[in-house]
Amino acid sequence: MNSSSFITDNWYWMVAAAASGGMLLWQQVKSGGVGGGLTPAQAVQLINKQKAQVIDVCEPAEFAAAHVTGAKNIPLGQLGQGKGLPSNKAIPLVVVCASGSRSARAVAELHKLGHENAQSLAGGLKAWREAQLPIDKA
Repeated sequence: MNSSSFITDNWYWMVAAAASGGMLLWQQVKSGGVGGGLTPAQAVQLINKQKAQVIDVCEPAEFAAAHVTGAKNIPLGQLGQGKGLPSNKAIPLVVVCASGSRSARAVAELHKLGHENAQSLAGGLKAWREAQLPIDKA
């Protein structure tokens, strides 16, 4: 049996495998990217068990409209200044924005500043709300 007849005889299995792999990849991208961060449940565990601090990188008006309960607002544009960040860089940080895209960029910035335990909330505040977790309004 040669390899070309195997491929010809089983092409539909290869298409099915590629399609299922593509669907799995799409789910990862849709939920904040491959390795795209914490789920809301993982964030809650990190907050409760390791006393993680929640940093919201939305603009002040967005933060005032709704934010994760207990979150501290440091807009993405001001993050590089380090103002408002914990002085202990070992403290875990859960970084939140509206949808997860700004928080992913913020995590990269925080890592440059030495906050290696910073992680993004995949899906942002939208995912937090969908998980029916508490939010505050200023």
